[in-house]
Amino acid sequence: MSGSAHRLVVVGANHRSASLSLRDALFVDDASAPAFLEGVKRAGLAEALVLATCDRVEVWAEDMDPAHAARLVGEALAARAGLEPATLAAHLYTLSGGDAVRHGFTVTASLDSLVIGEPHVTGQVKAAHRLARDAGCCGGELDHFLQAAFAVAKRVRSETSIGEGPVSIAAAAVQTARDLHGDLGGLRVLLVGTGEMGELVAESLLAAGLKDISVTAPRAARAEAVAKSLDGHVLAFEELRESLASFDVVLTCVGARTVSVTAEMVTNALKKRRRKPVFLVDAGIPGDIEPAVNRVDGAFLYDLADLEKVALEGRATREAAARAARDIVEAEAQAFLRGRAARAAVPAIVALRARFDEVREQALAEAGNDAAEATRLLVNRLLHAPSEAMKDIASEGAEWRAMEKTLRTLFRLDE
Repeated sequence: MSGSAHRLVVVGANHRSASLSLRDALFVDDASAPAFLEGVKRAGLAEALVLATCDRVEVWAEDMDPAHAARLVGEALAARAGLEPATLAAHLYTLSGGDAVRHGFTVTASLDSLVIGEPHVTGQVKAAHRLARDAGCCGGELDHFLQAAFAVAKRVRSETSIGEGPVSIAAAAVQTARDLHGDLGGLRVLLVGTGEMGELVAESLLAAGLKDISVTAPRAARAEAVAKSLDGHVLAFEELRESLASFDVVLTCVGARTVSVTAEMVTNALKKRRRKPVFLVDAGIPGDIEPAVNRVDGAFLYDLADLEKVALEGRATREAAARAARDIVEAEAQAFLRGRAARAAVPAIVALRARFDEVREQALAEAGNDAAEATRLLVNRLLHAPSEAMKDIASEGAEWRAMEKTLRTLFRLDE
């Protein structure tokens, strides 16, 4: 398809294309987003938003020239990471047109996350939308796309069971915490890392009555942002080892391929707790807690697979829901692209109608009250320029067959 449907561009890095350390270097927190967006706006991109999560850092932009937009975004991201654009390029993906539309719909509907179906991503896209709008970087085209993406996410939620797995995982964590500790109101919880699944479980615990939560992460800015959203406290990551004994529930979602909580740390914490048990939920992919913690007396360690068993949620059910959800995304993407292509034709249609009205007024003025003369003049003048152009095109040969087919379709000449 042509026209405005090809103006959407996505440039970014996610958990498949880039390491956690590179994503951390690229990460744009809420406080930095206005300056980042202002920078890409000054560079020449009028419409853009930045989506930064633990899984991805992406810029979604609208521009008439996708290659131009991709270059500007690549330069902005490289500057953010302190790298040369050519060095960063190997870790970035660029999507435009229909591919960008499908990607945006898929991400917003939570179908491209480490944990399929978790609902946080939709909220993060909405937050990115607000930041872009506040920065004056979200015009009519990008806003139109985002509203469509939110509608797709809503349809996926309402028409499939894609969200039941993660929600039931969180519910299972809440139930297990209750089984171990009883009333949640007096518990202290520590969230280690800022991944969506850990935050989802934390929110479920808060909704169930928990009141005291702290957040720590290797990147302080992320910890502060999540702590603010959970109305919690920030703990310096360097204080994790010494502070572990203070918490009754420990949620981890770092996914850094290195262990954040070891069996030794948990053993020492339990000694300080005088063997009061601790409930640990490892929501990291890969895991954040040393498996040997399972052998520590007084430590109750659950990972996502354990919680799925508790919740009786099978992967087959979720995969079937994901397939149905992707069918919805594809159908909505096709409809969106068709709608955009149709909208692209509107200015030409308006101009054509205005031209026809102008010629009609001229013919009527020259013919006076003679209707036959007026219509003869109108037909001759409306067809003169197109007839000359058709002759020229036909004489060149190459494009005439396509032009003739278009004419017969437009004016229904074969009916």
